[in-house]
Amino acid sequence: MSVYEKLMKVQGELIAPKGQYNSFGKYNYRSCEDILNALKPLLGKVGATVTITDEPVFIGDRYYIKATAAFIDIEDGSLVSNSALARESSDKKGMDESQITGTASSYARKYALNGLFLIDDTKDADTDSYHEQTNKSSKKQDKSDEQKNAEMVASVDPDLLPDPNRTPEYRAKKIKETIAAKKQDEKKLMENAKVDKWESLTDAQFVALMGWLAKK
Repeated sequence: MSVYEKLMKVQGELIAPKGQYNSFGKYNYRSCEDILNALKPLLGKVGATVTITDEPVFIGDRYYIKATAAFIDIEDGSLVSNSALARESSDKKGMDESQITGTASSYARKYALNGLFLIDDTKDADTDSYHEQTNKSSKKQDKSDEQKNAEMVASVDPDLLPDPNRTPEYRAKKIKETIAAKKQDEKKLMENAKVDKWESLTDAQFVALMGWLAKK
């Protein structure tokens, strides 16, 4: 088979499950790791491998991470590649440069793989298309729970508005302090959030939980 025939075979057989779950947003999503784990057995069958490389690029006044996923035929070295870009955040509050670059790299790598292996994430909760679809219906309704939670948190402490660059350590400390002040069962809340430590929460989860606690 040519490299294109091998790629077509892998594209047709690849099923990348959404192995991650956002307990507060209540949706499943797939990560770069989920795609690679599903991909590895198929590569051995067709005699191919995949490499992913990153490089920083400067566009306008911002830095982007360009990830390139390459499908390589190990028999003759021919390849097919696809690239994707993710922008580094301009706000480095609470996050060092390596963390910001790492986040952009993970996002870019996932979408480079999506394009190469025809994985459709348009309805996943971390995409602009998803938000465009959900926003059309939400405009006809009152404010979403996420908005209400954010406003509730802001009314208690303006510094706790959504901020993806907030450090995990800060989120954990703030949650523990709030749980103690509200006299809530920390172990039960952690079980409901499906985490073994508060540092594992995303910033969106943190805001949602702080909003819920603010109502108590």
